[in-house]
Amino acid sequence: MTVLTPEQRDRARGALLGSAVGDALGVPYEFEPALSSTTEPVMKGGGLGDFEPGEWSDDTAMMMSVARAGAHHGTLLTQTALDEVADGFLEWFASDPPDVGNQTRRVLSDSLRNRSATESISETMLRMSTALRQTGTRTGGNGALMRTAPVALAHLDDRDALAQAASAVAALTHSDDDAEDTCVLWCEAVRIAIVESRIDVYTGVDLLPAERRDVWMRRLDEARENDPKEFTPNGYTVTALQAAASSILHASGDGADHFRDGLFTAIRIGDDTDTVAAITGTLLGARWGQAAIPTTWQADVHGWPVTDGRPSTADDLVGFADALTRG
Repeated sequence: MTVLTPEQRDRARGALLGSAVGDALGVPYEFEPALSSTTEPVMKGGGLGDFEPGEWSDDTAMMMSVARAGAHHGTLLTQTALDEVADGFLEWFASDPPDVGNQTRRVLSDSLRNRSATESISETMLRMSTALRQTGTRTGGNGALMRTAPVALAHLDDRDALAQAASAVAALTHSDDDAEDTCVLWCEAVRIAIVESRIDVYTGVDLLPAERRDVWMRRLDEARENDPKEFTPNGYTVTALQAAASSILHASGDGADHFRDGLFTAIRIGDDTDTVAAITGTLLGARWGQAAIPTTWQADVHGWPVTDGRPSTADDLVGFADALTRG
């Protein structure tokens, strides 16, 4: 792993913190009527899980499992790393979380029922995810995209490994071309934002299978050209990515102003607000860094995992970001 500059390290921290902040900021407005263009979202809690103010939802909880495994193994490509991710998902699921996506709930429940000594837990989970896809059920939910940020941090110096890892982690619960593609695209955009300090949502298109690149160019063009409000409903991973990209590309200002306006724009779209804001916050945080994220928001965010009665906080996210980028 190339040693990061202080500015790059700040941006790596911003990716995880931005995701958690977006999640907690979007929680109160999930599936509520869309906000007006002048309403400023606040971390007031509530939402589908009656969360505490500043408490993150399943988006960040599952991201924490990915971050923990990546920090432990220095990669998210190996079988042992994927097993730790899968175990983390099941550990979180066993905590009886108040908000679990339908597709994720189905795959995790099936994995628990079919767990055996003859295959690893990640192999079982992938098998259940693939089996769900083969039933013809729609499997392109946004539940993989929402948690993908740590994959980018673990593979900042190898974009091909990043693409493979993004697909592998996504497929554990979302074995779907669109779900895997969105994770590859967003992870590469996050990598570029951290390493090169710029936003480019097109940068990962060449990492996708050749037969899917043209359709993704059209989808990204739509995000660039159309009003963010057009991307709803956004439970579909493609629309969620477009909503996040459009919010970022249409937001005003630089630094803290761009971070704030981008998140507010993402939440004002409505529908799956916590997830779209988490996705948006990941890339905005990767571009502008921890320093651009309001300290009050950083101080308020918290959630699973809970250790000895203490929920995880921004300090834990920073610790994971630093460990992931040390390789």
